Amino acid sequence: MALSISLVLLLGIIVVILVRTGYQRILPGIAVLLFGFFLANTGVAPTITGAVSSVAGWIGSL
Repeated sequence: MALSISLVLLLGIIVVILVRTGYQRILPGIAVLLFGFFLANTGVAPTITGAVSSVAGWIGSL
């Protein structure tokens, strides 16, 4: 749980920086947000969560 909250916080900070610097526009950002939201409701969500957790565990072991 702590990993997902910190990952969401980190990604949120990155998105805010990208929007403020002009590298990311609002409408494509909303489209990507909705894609992620609906992707989380599919059957592939546990696979993605497992992959992110294993990569985070690998980085943590370095």
